[in-house]
Amino acid sequence: MGEMIGKQSVKFAEAPYIFEGASVVGPKEGEGPLGKLFDVIEQDPMLGSKSWEEAESLLQKETVQKLLLKSGLKKEDIRYIFAGDLLGQLIATTFGIMDYEIPFMGLYGACSTMGEGLSLAAMMVAAGYGENVIAMASSHFGSAERQFRFPLEYGNQRPFSATWTVTGCGAAIVTKRKGFARITGVTTGKIIDYGVKDAQNMGACMAPAAADVIYNHLNDFGTAPDDYDKIITGDLGYVGQAILIDLLKRKGIDISKVHMDCGIEMFDKENQDTHSGGSGCGCSATVLTSYVFKQLKKKAWKKILFIPTGALMSPISFNQGKSVPGIAHLVVIESV
Repeated sequence: MGEMIGKQSVKFAEAPYIFEGASVVGPKEGEGPLGKLFDVIEQDPMLGSKSWEEAESLLQKETVQKLLLKSGLKKEDIRYIFAGDLLGQLIATTFGIMDYEIPFMGLYGACSTMGEGLSLAAMMVAAGYGENVIAMASSHFGSAERQFRFPLEYGNQRPFSATWTVTGCGAAIVTKRKGFARITGVTTGKIIDYGVKDAQNMGACMAPAAADVIYNHLNDFGTAPDDYDKIITGDLGYVGQAILIDLLKRKGIDISKVHMDCGIEMFDKENQDTHSGGSGCGCSATVLTSYVFKQLKKKAWKKILFIPTGALMSPISFNQGKSVPGIAHLVVIESV
């Protein structure tokens, strides 16, 4: 199965494989630098539905369909699905995957959900409780704005520290059968709270959690930043990236040469007006299952750390004046 190492990590003795991935995004994401790498680009952000929430459910439904098609598997071949979104009671996921009738475990790790899903899927497969397990996460700009910020009709001004919630869904199959990469270890994050209360500055809220899990991973595994081709965070954006690098430098660790952030990669800073970059569960999930997987498949990258980051807040906690704690989950992925 594997072994527990250090304070919060697991190293797999027989590392499970990543067999295939799929990504579906909206029009704005398709116009960005990674547009040609996504499996499907929807031209209508509503996907022909009557609500933003229903549109996000359709993103999930289409992503699972695309993933099964690419992998050659049937829904009956999938033992479990770990999935989540940003909405209350995971309604996007509930209505998105319901018709597939796959045993389901719903996750809420905010924007870290894809890392949480991959970690749990890998543990499930490594322990022998499932041969094929799907990890999936989604977000939608319209549904997230309505729940966490302001209705789109309000037309509020966005500060430069704000990120743009990605309309997209990414999914991957973790399995015992040979794939293009293996999940060789995971480091589960802790809730870290630096007292930041600005919900329009997610990067500042999440960067301390990313710094903590990276620091503990390197200590648990006895590795250094140079041992990895890329250290990839989820959606810190430009503001959060600067904070992360600074926090780790204070601990004597410099990741600046190998660090990449999915939120920065998703949009064109000069031409797409997304301020600090992209965010949302779908940000890291779609960048992983498109750009990152392609780099692993062609062995341009041999060993990476994938670290989606999440801001643990709700409209209730924000309106009650609470701070915004962060969390980050780290997955070690190596090409085969």
